[in-house]
Amino acid sequence: MGERVQKVLAHAGYGSRRNIEDWIRAGRITINGQIASLGDGITDNDIVLLDGKQIHLSSKASLKLRVIAYHKPEGKICTRSDPERRPTIYEDLPRLKKGRWVIIGRLDINSSGLILLTTDGELANRLMHPSTGAEREYAVRVLGEVDKDMLASLKRGVMLEDGMASFDSIRDAGGTGANHWYHVVLHEGRNREVRRLWDSQGIKVSRLIRVRFGPVLLGRELRTGRWIELPDQDVSSLLRLAGLSARMDSPEQIKRQQKRGRNAVRPVVRARRNLRSKV
Repeated sequence: MGERVQKVLAHAGYGSRRNIEDWIRAGRITINGQIASLGDGITDNDIVLLDGKQIHLSSKASLKLRVIAYHKPEGKICTRSDPERRPTIYEDLPRLKKGRWVIIGRLDINSSGLILLTTDGELANRLMHPSTGAEREYAVRVLGEVDKDMLASLKRGVMLEDGMASFDSIRDAGGTGANHWYHVVLHEGRNREVRRLWDSQGIKVSRLIRVRFGPVLLGRELRTGRWIELPDQDVSSLLRLAGLSARMDSPEQIKRQQKRGRNAVRPVVRARRNLRSKV
């Protein structure tokens, strides 16, 4: 019977499993001339079309796993195209001969910081799912008086319009005057969740920077608008976190991939001591 179509296409880099499931529901995918359903399995011998164009599964099977870290600036959106013609992050990314970049956790237009992207949609899907427990850490500058009761409430849990939400931890990172910095950690990525949590306390977020996703930290060497191929240690850690350790390429393959990062700077910094309290 083969593996489910959404899993195969996600692993081949066509998108996250969630995106592909939406395409199936919309009737955009056919298998051997029949509209696909979520339970259908496929093999390399099946003829699979996406929007009428054939997907060559056998060539996609050899697609190398790649993960890059990108430092998103404010003012760019995380979609491939925009009716308003606003700049997108994909304009800054390296071009792929096969597959496509799948984003692991979006940031809104007014936020900046670390975004991970991969050629493996299944890896992206697993890391974005709350059950994986991948932590997201943000440096947040807030405007307003924050007291102990507010901080306790944010860690205990607040009812938002889409359910209960809370920070796993909150660390005071200093500041002067009306603006103050905090580092907050949570393990899910609901839309604008960090901003909405602070809003629930009457506190306005004036700046938001993602500084960590899972085991990968944003190094100061990675300037805004630039990307870097992750070293094998970070890719291995992400695969273990997602329960996909078997997909790890050999160190020699990873080194060859890293050489393709023409605009890469030094590796992403992993040591927490290199993150200063103030951003």
